[in-house]
Amino acid sequence: MRASALTFFYLTTAALMWAGNAIVGKILVQSSSPVLLNTIRWGVTALLLLPFAWRVLMPRSPLWTHRKRFLLLSLFGVGSYNVLLYLALQSSTPINVTLIGASMPIWAIVIGAVVYHERAQIRQIAGALISMVGVAVVIVRGDFERLIEIEFVAGDLWMVLATILWGAYSWMLAHPKQSTERSWPWAEFLFAQVGFGFCWSLVFAQTEYLLGLNYFTWNWQTLGMIGYVIIGPSLIAYRCWGLGVNQAGATVATFFTNLIPVFTAILSTLLLQKPPELYHGVAFAFILCGIVLSLSVPRRLT
Repeated sequence: MRASALTFFYLTTAALMWAGNAIVGKILVQSSSPVLLNTIRWGVTALLLLPFAWRVLMPRSPLWTHRKRFLLLSLFGVGSYNVLLYLALQSSTPINVTLIGASMPIWAIVIGAVVYHERAQIRQIAGALISMVGVAVVIVRGDFERLIEIEFVAGDLWMVLATILWGAYSWMLAHPKQSTERSWPWAEFLFAQVGFGFCWSLVFAQTEYLLGLNYFTWNWQTLGMIGYVIIGPSLIAYRCWGLGVNQAGATVATFFTNLIPVFTAILSTLLLQKPPELYHGVAFAFILCGIVLSLSVPRRLT
């Protein structure tokens, strides 16, 4: 397929917003339990969208015809993924989380083949492997001997599950089937996901509370970071991701998630007032090559 510059913009913007989420999330889980943090995030996001999207709640809205689809869509993309990510950041290291997240294009290819019967092309598989090399360059900071220092812990399983669910979410976005959601106003489509996702979050938050695992520390820094998570990684990123998936397809879109560790590394160095290193550029080149290879595969109409 031929992707437009706008497609690149949408998917790259989403990756940039989520890179900021990885940095901010690592700090936030020190002052808020993961499930409670996710519930606050999507609850406020839903309130912000409500004035623009309330019509989707009307009895005759097509949302209710496809409520089972949106229950599942929101569970994968809103209700579960970020909870699992925050849980992973509690017990795992950013290196491990990033490494596992780099496998997303592979999972997308597997899900496409098993569930949607779409066979991956050789270029897509090659592109996924090349992109993972780029991610590895970031992880080891240009020194591949660091790979032997990586240790996996139990928390990494949360990130494996999160990665698989996000791949499933992306495929569902790319295959609306009988749903007319692509013709809905963008705020209504996003609100439908966020609203159901918030309901899932409430269920999970109740479980966290009953287990005595919830906690929250109020301060201006925490509120400011939550504000960023709501505006950037929630509203902007999810809108851009939905548009990008519709244009590029699920498998191709997941390749752009491998830009997240590159952006995370660059943002970290900038925040620490250190210039980006040469290996950042090398990694970006590998990931970009993987994306270009995946884009060169013709996309089947859905």
